[in-house]
Formats: sequence, structure tokens, C-alpha cells
Amino acid sequence: MTAHFVDMLDDLRRRSLRMAHLVEEIVREACEAVFQADVEKAMRVVQRDNDVDAEEVLVESEVIRLLALYQPVGSDLRLLCTVLKVNSDLERIADCAVNIAERARHVDARTVAGLYEVLRQMGPIVEHMLHSAVKAYGSQVVDDAQQVLLEEDAVDALYGQIIRRLVPEASISPAKIAAFLDVLSVAKNLERIADHATNIAEDVVYVCTGEIVRHRAR
Repeated sequence: MTAHFVDMLDDLRRRSLRMAHLVEEIVREACEAVFQADVEKAMRVVQRDNDVDAEEVLVESEVIRLLALYQPVGSDLRLLCTVLKVNSDLERIADCAVNIAERARHVDARTVAGLYEVLRQMGPIVEHMLHSAVKAYGSQVVDDAQQVLLEEDAVDALYGQIIRRLVPEASISPAKIAAFLDVLSVAKNLERIADHATNIAEDVVYVCTGEIVRHRAR
């Protein structure tokens, strides 16, 4: 490949990483908004999602342009495919962050204290997973990606704990249904962010090794 193509590929990677860091910030702010009942911060998350949407379109357009113009093969092709897939996961993570932030004015920690505490445990783990996935994406180091995959079970376990506790508690206290649904919404979106972070980590393994590790038992 030409030096010009290499330069454009490097520019694309840097742009994609900037988007990844932006999404990481948005998720952090969304968690702060919902756990601190910070409505102003929640509104900022919603507004910043527009920036992510715009970047997603630009990155995707550039990937398609480079594929069409240069028809790369080997590691360059893997990288472009990975950027395209990560781009989609990042946009969906930002959407999940918006869903979390929109619950900031509604979540009532006192009404559902027990479930809320489990929810608070999920937040930092999911944030750390996303941070590790973005780090792995930037470094393209397989060991960094593997660390993300190891944390997924912890998030799934906490999410399952919320589901198992929520159903009987909601049946006993139907007047609290709205509060239970708020907790469920935040938990589900945190779990989805963890899934997308896992996707990014798996894509890092692919771009580094050419090995597809999705759907494998760990």
C-alpha cells in the first residue's frame, strides 16, 4: 500500500479512538447522573450523543471510501473491518448511556434501596470494562482485550441478581412498579454496554491475530 493510504488509515484510527474516548466520557457522565440524581449532567449526556452520531457517520463513510479506493487485503483489511464494527458498537453504547441518563430524574434510591445497591455495583465494573476495551483498541494488545472478557461474567451475575430479586419484590409491592422499572432499565442498559465492550475486545483479538473468538466458551 502507498504511504498516502497508510497516512489516511492512521488518521482514521485516531479519529475512531477520539470517538471511543468521547463515548467513554459519556458513559461515565451517565452513571454519575443516575447515581447522583444530577439532571443537568443527564441533559449533557443527551446532547453529546449528537456528536457521537455525527462521528459515527463520518467514520463509516471514510472506511467505505478507503475500501473502495484501495481494496486493501490482509491486516489492513482486518483493521478497516474492525474500525467499522467498533464504530457501530460505540454508537450503540452512547445510545445506552442516553437511556441511563434519562432515568436520572426518576430513579428513587430510597424506594428500591436493596436493588439500587446492586445497581451501584454494576456501574463501576461496566465503566472499567469499557475503559479497558478502549485501551485495548488503542494499543492493539491481545492481553489487554482478554482482561475485558474476564469481567463480563461479573456484570451478568449482578444483572441476574437484580432480575431474580425484582420479580418477587414487585409482586409484593405493586405501588413501586415504576421505581422497579427504572432500576431494570438502568441495569439492562449497563448490561448492554458491557456486551458492546466485550464485542470491541473480541474485535481487538481479531485485528491482532485474525482469529474470530465470538461465541466461544470462556
